[in-house]
Amino acid sequence: MNTDIAFVQTETIPPSPPPSSAIGPSKWIKDNLFSSIPNTILTIVTIWLIYTVLMQVVPWVANGVWTTSSLTECREVLQGKTGACFSVLSERWNQILYGFKYPVDSYWRPNLALVLLAFAAAPVMFFDLPRKMLIFTALYPFIAFWLIWGGTILGPLVALLGFVAGGYTFKTLSMKSFAAGFFGAIAAAFAIWIIGGALIPETASENAWLSPVPSRDLGGFMLNLMLGVTCVSLSLPLGVALALGRQSNMPLIKGISVVFIEFVRGVPLITLLFVASVMLAYFFPPDSTVDLFLRVVIMITMFSAAYIAEVIRGGLAALPKGQYEAADSLGLDYPQAMRLIILPQALKISIPGIVNVAVGLFKDTTLVSVISMFDLVGMIRGPILASTEWNGVYWELLGFAALLFFIVCYGISQYSQWLERRLATDHR
Repeated sequence: MNTDIAFVQTETIPPSPPPSSAIGPSKWIKDNLFSSIPNTILTIVTIWLIYTVLMQVVPWVANGVWTTSSLTECREVLQGKTGACFSVLSERWNQILYGFKYPVDSYWRPNLALVLLAFAAAPVMFFDLPRKMLIFTALYPFIAFWLIWGGTILGPLVALLGFVAGGYTFKTLSMKSFAAGFFGAIAAAFAIWIIGGALIPETASENAWLSPVPSRDLGGFMLNLMLGVTCVSLSLPLGVALALGRQSNMPLIKGISVVFIEFVRGVPLITLLFVASVMLAYFFPPDSTVDLFLRVVIMITMFSAAYIAEVIRGGLAALPKGQYEAADSLGLDYPQAMRLIILPQALKISIPGIVNVAVGLFKDTTLVSVISMFDLVGMIRGPILASTEWNGVYWELLGFAALLFFIVCYGISQYSQWLERRLATDHR
């Protein structure tokens, strides 16, 4: 029996698009700015405040003067109108960036060091780059030191040889004992530095390729960048060591770590800077002249390392106990377990806290102005505002300083957020 089945094709009517108020920017504005009466009032008040501020700031910036040589000439050009005297930036830009004593013909040296810093930091910050670039990262501190300070190249070479000897000694002795490798590396490095320093002639810098520049001639925003990069780079490994020492089962190491962390965290940074300026030289040999820059680096590094240690200790405490048991089940010793399993996870968890300390540390470098180091704020408060030409110019200088610090700190913050997304720091 044949059965005919008839198929009736019906035309599908597409759904009507939603109104424009239910999608896109209109929906976002309605849901976030005018969703209720209190939100509507807050939105209106905020818009009024922004409008009021912009009505004052925009004419002040738009009418800014850039070509005069003093504040008096700025006021004559403005003739009573509202306007900024940006001429102080175009007139004293070199002092703001490099200080007032750094040789003008040597500005290319810190500029080149800053460019090379990008290449040195790239393989550390971005994992897709070739690992062979880390060789230049290891050599960069010695290259940057020679570029900025100048003088004989023998000093950076001796310092590099000391680190190489220490690393080789640690690699050789740590196979038998971690403690023997650690202290042996320190002894080997200091032996190379002492012997090499004694062999370098005192007149080596007189005919050097780069003219020597003493640390007291460093200044401006360059000094802030140098202190920030150096202290953050040194405080991170020291903070890791302190965090592991605080969790150690050895009473002596744990006691030293706890006392150091609690003491440094309980003392204001400005007090430590005064100690670096006045008292720290007494802890070195009598005949040695320890540079003020080095003393400040030591104190700021100790200060930030104590905070980073607590951040990393929180990351270590957040790891489940099963991670430690997994390392034991694999037969790993303590250094291997920490390097391969525990620390990578703890550091991922600690990224927001470490970045917070790094940003705070970079901003705290402005405190060195209280010990007569002419950083960016020291240059503004000292030589620039003390001059008769620019006495009274505040907003332009401080606003430019705030802009420089914002650019650097915002960049650090954005990189940390990218790193968190890349490493999936939710620890699932």
